Amino acid sequence: MDTFVVQGGNPLVGTIRVSGAKNSALPCMAAAILTEEPITLENIPQVRDISTERRLLQSMGAEVEIGSGETAHSTTISCRTLSDPVAKYEIVKTMRASSLVLGPLIARTGMARVAMPGGCAIGGRPIDLHIKGLEKMGATITQEHGYIEARADRLRGAHFVFDKITVTGTEDLLMAAVLADGETVMENCAREPEVVDLASLLVTMGANIEGAGTATIRVSGVSKLRGARYRINPDRIEAGTFLIAGAITGGDLIVSHCNTSHLGAVIAKLLEAGARVEVLGPDTVRVRSNGRLAAADISTEEYPGFPTDMQAQYMALATQAEGTSLVRENIFENRFMHVQELVRMGAGIKVDGKTATVLGPARLSAAAVMCSDLRASASLVLAALVAEGETIIDRVYHMDRGYEQIDEKLRSVGAKIQRLGNLFPPRPSA
Repeated sequence: MDTFVVQGGNPLVGTIRVSGAKNSALPCMAAAILTEEPITLENIPQVRDISTERRLLQSMGAEVEIGSGETAHSTTISCRTLSDPVAKYEIVKTMRASSLVLGPLIARTGMARVAMPGGCAIGGRPIDLHIKGLEKMGATITQEHGYIEARADRLRGAHFVFDKITVTGTEDLLMAAVLADGETVMENCAREPEVVDLASLLVTMGANIEGAGTATIRVSGVSKLRGARYRINPDRIEAGTFLIAGAITGGDLIVSHCNTSHLGAVIAKLLEAGARVEVLGPDTVRVRSNGRLAAADISTEEYPGFPTDMQAQYMALATQAEGTSLVRENIFENRFMHVQELVRMGAGIKVDGKTATVLGPARLSAAAVMCSDLRASASLVLAALVAEGETIIDRVYHMDRGYEQIDEKLRSVGAKIQRLGNLFPPRPSA
């Protein structure tokens, strides 16, 4: 396992480029299952989860071609033959987005067998919303041996309301609905840009979709979809992470190749915290800070609220802000696992249920810390950028799941960060 070694104290100055959105690319890759014709996706990030998705599609019989040179960030997927419509556990166990192939597989082939990562049970998990929707559309679904099995001669349009907002549930059922007989109406849908990205691809493929990006989506099913070429949106979470990196280090950073219209909640909170943020164009934003930040509370919400995927990064910023910041996590349980590592570095944080109280500014000092998940990894890197001394961050494979060459990007704007081989003996999983 690789390790990051970070020497703190350098303000980030210069221009840093945002990659394509992993959370858009994954469902768009799954959408290739819906047609026999090739789908070419551009602006695909080179991250671990994308490699896993490619292997998953290939294991089902898809032909996957990766670009090279100037087209290195493109992937062409041809699902002319799906000889084995199974998402095998040994492939998807490291990726939580495996359920995204459930809807398109059953819509295209009439059957699907999908392993749930970690042997997750259906009951009490977000996957139950996928199941309810597919059953309303006529699928018969069972679970055994850690797999969900779904069958349907032909899905039919249905009207259903999500019990809670779910991004992957909205995406999965949207892909199922485009080939179903009749009209499907989905209410209480996720409005995230990633949902709109997927819907835009599906429309390019010939689907009839209205309302993507709103709470109600209407789909008129078609009998067949065609191939397409589509460019994936920039990663709003990577862009937000870089904006916080510029602010927390007292830097002057230009974040390019982003979509500034997707960054409203993060930009508003940075302004409240005392950073200077200028939107220079539809794809460029500049952040400046003198290092003197003010406490500001956040509460994670579904889009367009403050994203849960930015909560950990903002908490790192809050450790450097004057005063008390309250960080409330409303989307996911167990998403404060980075707190104990930040405390090891000297942060003053207390957790009570869904709320973390952050006392700042804290004098962070280097320590050996360990990543627990993708966004927690980013928070530790951000904290290390301002900590005194040399911080060693273990298990950075978590970060490689969703950030493309983040160490190289940060180094290009002045960060002292190195990637090394594993410095620690194996440890039990958290």
